[in-house]
Amino acid sequence: MVNGRNKGAAWERTVAKMLFDELGVEFSRDLRQYQQSDLGDLICDDPTFPFVLELKRYAKGYTYQQAWWDQVVKAADAARKEPVLIYKFDHRPIYVVMRLPFLMQEESYDNERVILTWSGFIQIARRLE
Repeated sequence: MVNGRNKGAAWERTVAKMLFDELGVEFSRDLRQYQQSDLGDLICDDPTFPFVLELKRYAKGYTYQQAWWDQVVKAADAARKEPVLIYKFDHRPIYVVMRLPFLMQEESYDNERVILTWSGFIQIARRLE
């Protein structure tokens, strides 16, 4: 049987390395997340990085759960940053959920979200550097 905590930690380390490879910025796991609520999964060494990241990795599924999004929104609001949900199911690509108003810089899309590919998210993150 797979230990969920170990699987989650391995996924966090993998994404942290992928982000470093793509953006050249260090990320580390936020170990406080096990003792404290309203925290993302990864901490960026660059304090200007505008996102709080929540990562989910599951064997089966097709799209994210509302509870995952609610979790990252709560953490991002507490940090006064933008929420980003990164998720992956076995044998499927990585997807990233973001707020549409952030991407369009238009408040009229208040609660709308977009699902991006990993490469789409990386292109957005690079433009913010």
